Amino acid sequence: MSVGIQHLHTYFLFPFSIDKQSVVQDHAEVFSKYPHWIDGLDEWLLTHQSDGCSGIVRAIGPWRRSAYMRFDLDSPAYQDMVFFHPYVRRVFFDARDENPGNDDSESLMRCYTMRPPGEAKLYFEASDGRGRSARCEVTDLRLFLMANGIGILSIGVEAFHLTEQEALWINEAMRKVYPSSGRQVREARVPNRSAFTIESGGKSTTIAEENFQTGVMHGFLPPLSKLITSLLYFADYQDQELEPVLDERMIVYTYCAIDPRKAPEGYIGSREYQVFLSRLLYVDRAGGGFRYDEEFTRKQMARQLYRRWVHQGTYYGFTSYSNITCTFGAFDCDEHELREGFLIHRMFNTRYYLMAMVALFYRATLLDFAERTALVSRQLFKDMEDGRLATENVRLTADLRAEFLHFSNYWYFDELANKDEEIEHFALHCREYRIEQMKQEIEEEIDKLNESLHNHYQFRNTEAVNRLAMLSLILGAGAVATGFFGMNFQGRFEQVFFRPGFAGGLLHTGAVASVALLGLGAIGFGAFMIVSNWTDYRESLLPRWWLQRGMPHQRSLRRSGPGVVPPPRPGS
Repeated sequence: MSVGIQHLHTYFLFPFSIDKQSVVQDHAEVFSKYPHWIDGLDEWLLTHQSDGCSGIVRAIGPWRRSAYMRFDLDSPAYQDMVFFHPYVRRVFFDARDENPGNDDSESLMRCYTMRPPGEAKLYFEASDGRGRSARCEVTDLRLFLMANGIGILSIGVEAFHLTEQEALWINEAMRKVYPSSGRQVREARVPNRSAFTIESGGKSTTIAEENFQTGVMHGFLPPLSKLITSLLYFADYQDQELEPVLDERMIVYTYCAIDPRKAPEGYIGSREYQVFLSRLLYVDRAGGGFRYDEEFTRKQMARQLYRRWVHQGTYYGFTSYSNITCTFGAFDCDEHELREGFLIHRMFNTRYYLMAMVALFYRATLLDFAERTALVSRQLFKDMEDGRLATENVRLTADLRAEFLHFSNYWYFDELANKDEEIEHFALHCREYRIEQMKQEIEEEIDKLNESLHNHYQFRNTEAVNRLAMLSLILGAGAVATGFFGMNFQGRFEQVFFRPGFAGGLLHTGAVASVALLGLGAIGFGAFMIVSNWTDYRESLLPRWWLQRGMPHQRSLRRSGPGVVPPPRPGS
């Protein structure tokens, strides 16, 4: 049994990680002017385009900062922020002070938007090898960039009066950003064409297109869709300035309103509604029954669906790759009048959207930490095999720990809002993302990494102290010997050693030679010990400015791997 879809509103969310070290080096003309990396983002996005990805910029312009500037009662800023705790408002909202020069009030994130000019409309199109296709209007393009290098691209599309098959196909097919194999294209499990087109004055123009006829990995990076790279034009994907955090699918955050006029009586409580919910929740295409074993699917859905409003036909669902809001028509919700906008869709488009972004940011950041921890551990493993820790790799470890502490103390919150429903939504979403488990695992890994370095340096310090003790003993023996001869003895001692005649000349000369050899030997041995173990003492002996001068710039650990090696940049 198929039903009609009154309104489909889907955000395809693409999390990615920017290689800050590579970007700062490749675009030094921008970032060298700013004290912090995040301060240079506005200029970078406005002025830089990677090769072959400028079509969408020519058509609708580059990303532009979209910070909250108005905070009156009816402003979007007020209505978005008021439901969250004050500390969340300070951290997760790009809100600017009325005084543009007051940067102290800005959070460590930036929000950017793209909009077609004038009356033009942007569309997202897709088709596959079996004749299925869809065309949705792109109603929202947003880009979130965080100070830690994590970004989230949000592509919002809307369509009305669809069939069940069309709505499910849109969510399942349009989320693909690259095929996992050539078979996917041949078997129509991924679109053989996807495109952005712009309509203006009755004319339609394709501004970005992908057909996946060819594809090759660059290092460890898959052949990302040109639709994604065209929107992320500011970073060179081929040169590994950014990388996807997840797999070949974008996260699907979707709102689906079933048309009650086209649904049979009793549909809300029917098995058919549960089948449709399962297909929507697990981002599957339409079918005659449950996609998976019915008992297994129902158990999963019992854990992943939020049922506070089931009596009205409204479900919320969460998986590791989807977040759904499914409702039955549009209606007055208690005292929330429909003429003010349908409450469920308004919440989907505001507070729940922002909560979904925060949860996805947590997941992307933790996955990024997992990768960086592995890369730093690889460097330290090589150092351990060589028997010497490079200062650069020790600094990488210290930076990794410092950034994780910053994430835990500044970004990470278990609770974003005070209302039960918001708390329960966020908890369910974070549970499916395994946020708490991942955070604990990475925290343990970084602590163990730091502890291993601490133990290594403690052992090195013990060796250095033992060397100094031995050196002090030798120097002390020399000091005793020379001090003995410096004592003001009289009589026979003075005659033999300090006023020797013919008979005592040999003894005097031998004593002087012995004491000189002992003193010079102790000093020479001390110099040899310091020179041969210079790495243990250099940071204590040399001035800090000299040490910093000698250190190399922090390099990227990601620009490596098999596959196509990008050509060197001009002048490099």
